Amino acid sequence: MNIAAAIDSVPLEALPSASEAGPAPKRIVVAYGFWIFLLSDIIMFAALFASYAVLVHSTAGGPTGTQLFNQRTVAIETACLLVSSYTCGLMSLAINSRNRPGMYLGALITFALGAAFLTLEIREFADMIVRGATPQRSAFLSAFFTLVGCHGLHVTLGLIWLVVMMVQVAVMGFVASVQHRLLCFSLFWHALDIVWVGVFTVVYLMGVSP
Repeated sequence: MNIAAAIDSVPLEALPSASEAGPAPKRIVVAYGFWIFLLSDIIMFAALFASYAVLVHSTAGGPTGTQLFNQRTVAIETACLLVSSYTCGLMSLAINSRNRPGMYLGALITFALGAAFLTLEIREFADMIVRGATPQRSAFLSAFFTLVGCHGLHVTLGLIWLVVMMVQVAVMGFVASVQHRLLCFSLFWHALDIVWVGVFTVVYLMGVSP
């Protein structure tokens, strides 16, 4: 009897249904859900970039990017975030080798650089508001604060996430679930760096070009 005939001879009632097979493993479900979140986040930033591109010249007689942006400060912000992406990668390597001191060192430097980035960005926002360049002043400023502020909010959430993960490593060690969450954090942090490269190019470089 060949294989096809053997399969045909089995009653349909004996074959496992999709429901009997059970749901997909939690690891697969979580990974799939995280990628959906990450892609939806990128789509959201794409919409914010498009809005900014449309409204960048709608200053309503108010200040423009050339008058407001401090290129030196923005360059330092960019350097902090890009270097933090490198240290985050070193942290991931330490996690793979179960090197706890190396992981904590990488996480500490990543956190410090991310916090420095946020501090400079908040100072930039405060200086602009003191000069009267508030989100209500023009459509350009509304788009600017929304785009750059949304990215800053993501960095803030990433830093909180990193602290929580370090606590979990201290309590639970390098269990599979913790390693998977750290990998998700690493992907999230690198995605924020990619978005910032777009912000730096579209907002700060193109924004001061004649």
